[in-house]
Amino acid sequence: MLSLPIAFRRAIGGFAPVFSRPVWQPVPVLMTGAVLAPGQRTVPAILRIMGRSAESNFQPSHRVLHRAVWSPLHATRLLLRLFVAVCVPRGVVLFGLDDTIERRRGEQRTAQGLYRDPVRSAHAHRVNASGLRWLGGMGLPPIAWANRVWALPFLTGLGPSERFYEQRGCRHHTFLARAWQIIRRVRRWLPGREGVLVADRRFAALAWLDRVAPGARGSVITRLRLDAALDAPPPPREPGQRGRPRRTGKRRPTREAVLADEKTPWSTLTMDDG
Repeated sequence: MLSLPIAFRRAIGGFAPVFSRPVWQPVPVLMTGAVLAPGQRTVPAILRIMGRSAESNFQPSHRVLHRAVWSPLHATRLLLRLFVAVCVPRGVVLFGLDDTIERRRGEQRTAQGLYRDPVRSAHAHRVNASGLRWLGGMGLPPIAWANRVWALPFLTGLGPSERFYEQRGCRHHTFLARAWQIIRRVRRWLPGREGVLVADRRFAALAWLDRVAPGARGSVITRLRLDAALDAPPPPREPGQRGRPRRTGKRRPTREAVLADEKTPWSTLTMDDG
């Protein structure tokens, strides 16, 4: 029988309502082994680190992931609330959004696509990678004993390629649309809490930022290219004005021009290393 510390047993026991009684029996072993296993956290690696690799009845551990019926979103909601209660009990909650490519091959991987590899690519050289594209939402709490901020994932969603939707006759959900779905769920699961979302420059889309802004209990921090083309909002239409409505207004100076302008006001800001 698995013997765990009381604090760890209480944390794992909070996920018991997600599973039925027969399915719950191997779950504590899998969750404990996922914390202890180094490297890839596969079921064989988990059973090996827990000393159960030689057992003959190891099928239930695999069936929990690919056959048992339980709600991953329900487990994600409990995980997010546990993370907030332990790491950020008060104040602003800092979140992050980032994507990763899982390099898989095979005919069964129908959702895979061809994406730009951000690690091996450069400005003058593009390298593509074939695989599954995952978008992850993570909490960014300051870890006191590590003296730095850690990224703790709590929700991961698959972003299938456009070909995947075309083969099924469905409307394509873009990368930013998937990110908007994650933000909506976090808002619904944490009512009354203010959050700050940090993302890279692929989220610097004005239409997406305008969609996130209304009713937001927090802010979105992203970055732009120095030569990004920015436009003012379109001017209001005059009475009797003909033609199609304007989508953009007057062109604004680029970030590079603002940096080089001697008239740009600057202020000093001191930040903590934590």
